[in-house]
Amino acid sequence: MIRVLVVDDSPVARELLMHILDSDADIEVIGSAANGREAVDFVARDKPDLITMDIHMPVMDGFEASRTIMETTPVPIVIVTASYDMRELETSFQAIETGALTVLQKPLGIGHPDHERNARNLIATVKLMSEIKVVRRWFRTGQKRPQPQTTAEENPVCRPWPVKVVAVGASTGGPPVIEKLLAALPKEFPAPILIVQHMAEGFIHGFAEWLGQTSSLPVHVPFHGSMTRSGHVYIAPDGNQMKMGASGRICCICDQPENGLRPSVSYLFRSVAETFGRNAVGVLLTGMGKDGSAELKLMKDRGAVTIAQNEESSAVYGMPGEAVKLHAAHYVLPAERIAGVLTSVVMPGITSEDSDGETV
Repeated sequence: MIRVLVVDDSPVARELLMHILDSDADIEVIGSAANGREAVDFVARDKPDLITMDIHMPVMDGFEASRTIMETTPVPIVIVTASYDMRELETSFQAIETGALTVLQKPLGIGHPDHERNARNLIATVKLMSEIKVVRRWFRTGQKRPQPQTTAEENPVCRPWPVKVVAVGASTGGPPVIEKLLAALPKEFPAPILIVQHMAEGFIHGFAEWLGQTSSLPVHVPFHGSMTRSGHVYIAPDGNQMKMGASGRICCICDQPENGLRPSVSYLFRSVAETFGRNAVGVLLTGMGKDGSAELKLMKDRGAVTIAQNEESSAVYGMPGEAVKLHAAHYVLPAERIAGVLTSVVMPGITSEDSDGETV
């Protein structure tokens, strides 16, 4: 049984969320809170298995509550918000940075035609996220972060030819990893970066805005026909498959889903392998399922350098784990080391302490 705490300042929203979650035999709502302060106290006392957290609340908002909980009594947190206001979306992603696992749209009322779909998505997400082992986060001044351990120190794969594109794929747990990856790249990064991040519909623009605030690289949600530029980042838009042509233009089309997903990492990686071959780098990050794993192997077979996130730093070791099983990655790295290796591969004259990791 998954024991859930529902946190929302709206009595109507709390009642709706509790009704949806209690309708599943595997979930028990053990309490509710009307603000972040109540949530922090409840978690310390009753230790739920998972929290659904609103963002905009009195006394203590969802960001500060998530941060405090992840510092003191780590519990899986799912941000559930009804707002597409850009400032609130940015706060939602700041909560992701503190350790919350994902952001969902708040289910619509029972009479709405999308209610059943939203309710099923909420239940499925709660079940999945409850299985993730979260760890204590360190934010306050004076606290020292534990340093990640690596298993080897290697030089990057020799690159006698230029990298024309970097393709990145992620799902569950991806946003904070992508944020740290982009923040660590130099502003002179000489290739466009295309990213597919599985995310609830309506949140991609907020995600891009948040990334742009912490990275020196400009971040965009492209439209069909957008021309890419070196050192710019392009996040696949809702409901579209994304690829990049040899001319540098992005193609965003409502093509068939792959692995049940649109946008799909597999679609992006395959197109990059076929168009750019050895002039590309593929990076597969944390996520459930196997989207992109076989296509990362295709990229490697076509001459691209390929990187997979390691198990220890992944929230869910599905996508990168499948890639490792297929021997699809030249490098299997902790999240903290990916930017260093990527920089060394794409900019061979740059050396970095972060270029250590496990090569396979």
